[in-house]
Amino acid sequence: MVLSDLDRSLISECLNQTEGAWEEFIERYIHLITHVVNSSAKLRCTELSEQARDDVVAEVLLSFVDNDYAVLRRFQGNSSLGTYLVVVARRIATRKLSQVRRTTALPSDALPEAVEQTNDSLGLDDVDEVRSLLGQLPEGEATAIRMFHLEHRNYGEIGTQMGIPENSVGPLLSQARKRMRDMR
Repeated sequence: MVLSDLDRSLISECLNQTEGAWEEFIERYIHLITHVVNSSAKLRCTELSEQARDDVVAEVLLSFVDNDYAVLRRFQGNSSLGTYLVVVARRIATRKLSQVRRTTALPSDALPEAVEQTNDSLGLDDVDEVRSLLGQLPEGEATAIRMFHLEHRNYGEIGTQMGIPENSVGPLLSQARKRMRDMR
């Protein structure tokens, strides 16, 4: 889908700082951005309070206006504005959610609860079963699963710590999850 005339006009008005343009932009896209933040948090197994979600949404919106609307200036019109904003908002939300997770480290006595959350995402019911399955995985796969699901690390952090490229982390996690399902 190409850029609509309405979105082209809205971008132009925002860049020219026409009165009311930014408010119209927010009214038009706030639900989309909120949805992106919510789905990004869910995909990263991060539970957000309403306040935390609103903070991440605000960060996304602030990044759109930073450097004289640089995000909107970079938009080339090769897709719909909504599609472009989803991609940009997801990147910003993911970065912010990673910061939130790092500041809320998992205490060691919370391991059983974290394992239970991992159980839900892998379709498992028993903490002992998860521990047993992790023990049967190759070391690298078990480490990746622990770091992602229990320590809530992002792909970049996992790749750095394990000494593998970041774009290899996703396939490694998928392979480990499949192996865990097959072992059951």
